[in-house]
Amino acid sequence: MSTDSPSLAPARGELPPGLHPDTLALRTGIAPSQYGEHSEALYLTSGYVQQDAETSARRFAHPQEGYTYTRTSNPSVTSFERRLAAMEGTESAIGTASGMSAILLMGLGLLKSGDHVICSQSMFGSTIKLFGTDFAKFGVETSFVSQTDAAAWRAALRPSTRLLFAETPTNPLTEVCDIRALAAIAHEAGALLAVDNCFASPALQRPITLGADLVIHSGTKFLDGQGRVMAGAICGPRQYIDQVFWPLIRSTGMVLSPFNAWVVQKGLETLAIRVKAQSANALQLAQWLEQHPAVERVFYPGLPSHPQHALAMAQQSGVGGAVIAFSVRADGAEQARARVFHVIDSTRVCSIATNLGDVKTLISHPASTSHGRLSEAQRLAAGVTQGLARLSVGLEHVPDIQADLARGLDTIDAVSAA
Repeated sequence: MSTDSPSLAPARGELPPGLHPDTLALRTGIAPSQYGEHSEALYLTSGYVQQDAETSARRFAHPQEGYTYTRTSNPSVTSFERRLAAMEGTESAIGTASGMSAILLMGLGLLKSGDHVICSQSMFGSTIKLFGTDFAKFGVETSFVSQTDAAAWRAALRPSTRLLFAETPTNPLTEVCDIRALAAIAHEAGALLAVDNCFASPALQRPITLGADLVIHSGTKFLDGQGRVMAGAICGPRQYIDQVFWPLIRSTGMVLSPFNAWVVQKGLETLAIRVKAQSANALQLAQWLEQHPAVERVFYPGLPSHPQHALAMAQQSGVGGAVIAFSVRADGAEQARARVFHVIDSTRVCSIATNLGDVKTLISHPASTSHGRLSEAQRLAAGVTQGLARLSVGLEHVPDIQADLARGLDTIDAVSAA
């Protein structure tokens, strides 16, 4: 929730309208303190001293008038929220402790027993579990449908449908949904469309401009960009941020820490240049992988072979993103798992890690990590097979990453089923 404080009023006036998101990524935030710091200050404090009891009472009753307690608001968090909202083109934003806490906050704020949600079956494994298992305990029903079949989303509508939730591109198969089409379906039914924009980030895609109502982020990924901290956020209209989500986060304490907010805010300053450079590297790697005889299939929106290539190029500013998934050739699931493990274990430059969006290239096995808690049926419905690997491409010299992957791919025929 944005908090205005008289002592932090801009000395030179507000930013002019119409600035490009790349400029907003550098210039949006709260104004400097009385010391005039150029790099945003880090406010590590749990509480705030009030000048008198009357001021304290007023601020607790009307938090927008000033800061009282960091579980309610903090200048570093406010600055991050304003910057991310400006970049996404939304009225407001609220920071959370992680990306999954942002999704939890959204569900708790919007849904009640008897409500219905439509969700992509290809989403991040923890998201599928949260909606399919955890929210179900409280009487919220979720239908999982094909990410790319707009007709399936429409067919799943019920009178009780309150929310459509998509992730585009998806984790890990990079499936792309038509945001405009899903927004129209949601709004015709009186529901909201929320889009997880983690893979593309506002550097490539702004779902609000395509009709989405809410945008979800894991700031842990590309927004930070260097694998340092956990963070999340919801971006959207002020009426939802201030009236629905902020009172709930004030009670539950799923708050973003000031230090993490400050770190991610600084990451936003280089987001565009990082993501575009990483995406250029990813395209080179995807093209190379597609030609390798040990690779069965490559999933990357920047390739013409991707089923939603044209849509992705239209929605993502003509850029494919920095995440690739690929499956290895094998006879059966057991051999596929053994062979992809061989490829992963043969790397010396890539990091074997499950985060993504880092400037260092990461490689992982989704079936046993990000989607490991799902049933085999759920994994297969999402297209996550035992022979699938996911690459989050960083900023290393591309031939070095090619050689790192080739070490395992070139010797894969020697690997039999475990």
